[in-house]
Amino acid sequence: MTSPEFVGYLAAILTTCSFLPQAWLTFRTRNVSGISVGMYSVFACGVALWLAYGLLLGAWPIVVANCVTLALAIAILVMKLRFG
Repeated sequence: MTSPEFVGYLAAILTTCSFLPQAWLTFRTRNVSGISVGMYSVFACGVALWLAYGLLLGAWPIVVANCVTLALAIAILVMKLRFG
């Protein structure tokens, strides 16, 4: 693994894992009062575009990270729409 790939995977792991506590807390408590539908909608669209970008480049750290991040962001958004 090259240094740029290592940095890419490390960045992907850290940024993706940053969504786990919010998703878990939201799922566990069903408290969505502090979540913005607008922010998560725009964010999910941006992550989907990053995913497309990664696919076009064949950059697997970008693809994997954004697949997971998109799934978590959509899950939080769905919980906001359902419970909020």
